[in-house]
Amino acid sequence: MNILPEKSLAPFHTFHLDVNADVIAEANSPADLLAIWQSEEFQNLPKLLLGQGSNMLFTAPFQGVVVLNRIKGIKVNETAQGYHLDVGAGEDWHQLVKWTVANGIAGLENLALIPGCVGSSPIQNIGAYGVELKDVCEYVDVLDLKTGAQERLSNRDCLFGYRDSIFKHAYKDNKAITAVGLFLPREWQPQLAYGPLAELDPASITAHDVFSRICTIRQEKLPDPNLIGNAGSFFKNPVISIALRDQMLVSYSNLPSYAVSDTECKLAAGWLIDQCGLKGYQIGGAKVHQQQALVLTNTGTATSADVTRLAAYVVEQVKLKFGICLEHEVRFMSATAETNLAEVMR
Repeated sequence: MNILPEKSLAPFHTFHLDVNADVIAEANSPADLLAIWQSEEFQNLPKLLLGQGSNMLFTAPFQGVVVLNRIKGIKVNETAQGYHLDVGAGEDWHQLVKWTVANGIAGLENLALIPGCVGSSPIQNIGAYGVELKDVCEYVDVLDLKTGAQERLSNRDCLFGYRDSIFKHAYKDNKAITAVGLFLPREWQPQLAYGPLAELDPASITAHDVFSRICTIRQEKLPDPNLIGNAGSFFKNPVISIALRDQMLVSYSNLPSYAVSDTECKLAAGWLIDQCGLKGYQIGGAKVHQQQALVLTNTGTATSADVTRLAAYVVEQVKLKFGICLEHEVRFMSATAETNLAEVMR
């Protein structure tokens, strides 16, 4: 356990907003996590476990202890069927993807350049280009921060959904992810059905080719959080009925949609926002990204209030034009607990 001298959270979340925490600590092992949560010094303070803060918006200074998960380690067990990976929660997700591709282990390449730590990936059930974490997750190791008990949840136990999991609900409080188990089959099948990947030839493509193409696409469309503060996709792609989608196609013939079941489909939230003419729209130091409307950015001077006001305006405009209420994918954190846009704007 390491208590940092600094109070500013700007270096520890990708929006880089100038907000403070009472205490910032690093945990390098499950034992460190338990020591912080059971410390008499911190017993009565709110605590927040943070990886790289790539999906977090602090709406106020945090009046408690922010704990940076720095549990590292990658173990590989190779079998006839494939590769079983046990990965520490504090490992960088993209670096893990890059490492697997470089070592001839395919299956994660579609998830390249998603910011954040491995321990955050099951919480959101991260996904991109037709692949989600649930497709490769074998188990998640969890530590009960009150009792010290350790538990291994199977894929089924995690209750994965679209940008959702048990870690946002029943396991939201007093639980810490310490490791994630992944299984990548030896017989690789490229996932090329989504968007610009469809033009690739499945007969000749390699995992490295897919990895490189996705990195190029994401770098062209999305701002680097090290240069422009942001938390990636700010809003979830809304899921609506196919019947409603068909009604919308009457007025918007180029409406992009992706089937998720026989009765439901997913719309592109970025397209909806773009159709409202909001690319480049700015409130204070917060701005809708000029190339990708799904991303809200910190131009360098944004406050938490600027970002929340901009998010509320985007939601309002999409609701007025399409009758669809966008939900934010980014987690909102108040002074003491997780909150949401509606509560902040009251």
